[in-house]
Amino acid sequence: MQQKILLVDDREDNLLSMEAILEPDGYQFIKATSGRHALKILLTEFDFALILMDVKMPNLSGFETAALIYEREKLRHIPIIFITANNYGEDNIFKGYRTGAVDYIYKPINPELLRAKVSVFIDLYQKNRRLLMQEQKLKAINKNLEDEISERKASEEKIKQLNRQLLGNITLLESANRDLDRFAFMASHDLQEPLRKIRTFSDLLATKYKDSLDKDANAYIDRIQSAAARMQALIKDILAFSKLTGEKDNFEFTDLNILLDEALADLETPIKEKGAHISLLEPLPALEVNPGLIRPLFYNIISNAIKYSKTDVTPQITIRYELTTGQEKIAGNNKENAGKYCRIFMEDNGIGFDQVYAEQVFEMFRRLHVSSAFEGTGIGLALCKKIVEKHHGFISAHSKANEGTTFIVTLPVYQPVKVMMKQ
Repeated sequence: MQQKILLVDDREDNLLSMEAILEPDGYQFIKATSGRHALKILLTEFDFALILMDVKMPNLSGFETAALIYEREKLRHIPIIFITANNYGEDNIFKGYRTGAVDYIYKPINPELLRAKVSVFIDLYQKNRRLLMQEQKLKAINKNLEDEISERKASEEKIKQLNRQLLGNITLLESANRDLDRFAFMASHDLQEPLRKIRTFSDLLATKYKDSLDKDANAYIDRIQSAAARMQALIKDILAFSKLTGEKDNFEFTDLNILLDEALADLETPIKEKGAHISLLEPLPALEVNPGLIRPLFYNIISNAIKYSKTDVTPQITIRYELTTGQEKIAGNNKENAGKYCRIFMEDNGIGFDQVYAEQVFEMFRRLHVSSAFEGTGIGLALCKKIVEKHHGFISAHSKANEGTTFIVTLPVYQPVKVMMKQ
């Protein structure tokens, strides 16, 4: 980029002389014939690398012009070299420096000296310009950094505020859930007494006055008894579900085969009625579980398989397991099975369901089949899900309509809560 030099002299021949000396070095020249002319040029142009200015000029001297130039902030970076034919003495020379001059050149001008001095100051100007540009870049970078820091601080504060709100909402939700569980427990508990009376007196009516009542009256009593039985089953399941929230994590290393046998003993009647075959391909392992919860887990899943069996088809229920390594190790556990999970597969040949409902079957009161065709409260599988989650595990179902269902229960071999307490 050509460097611009402002030449200021009231004599045209002096301007032409300086231009001729400096032209071979490739500079761009702007010429002013007076101090006022120079100031007028500098009102619109201020990208000069150097000003060469005669001291002795009519109206405004070089000293006065320099003083006016340096009053403007944008022009203070331009170096001025005074050109003079007189030796003013040290006082006047000092006056020139005080107005902002950087050097003097005396007439008659020595071309080599002029070119050398101009070259030095042009080089200094270029370096200063680069420094200024670098400073501007750094300022821009700093400004961007400050903006980013401000935005990040604002984002962090917003995140903190949202976290506080979330924690508050979680606390409220936990409190509401506890209140709801307490309400469900108390309501279900209190409902049992009047329900027992309904069942007792309806049984008395059916037994004592069966022969005295007509056919319709006996049918009405049967309906009362049936509805009361369903209500009692529902209350029992709600109580079991609500109790899970307050259930302590009493995990102990337990042989799952014992719990499975106990569940099958409780299911002896429906197994015999349907002629169901339960096949355990190999003995189940021992896991760290809450026995009081795993027993109803087995009970509900197997009961579900028997209940939703096909008409005139013997229910076949196959149980197997496999050990898998989880994605995350249980911290601090150096036992052989640390980080391992046991996946228990319970497969039946029942009526099944469409896989799109695989998540919905674990929802409270969700029933995919007509309630009149199959007895139940719609709580059993929701209870199973809650039991498994309380064991830090997972439960899923894979099914196809008319081709049976496979429930997969995944439980950790060792409970992480207990392991962390040992650290």
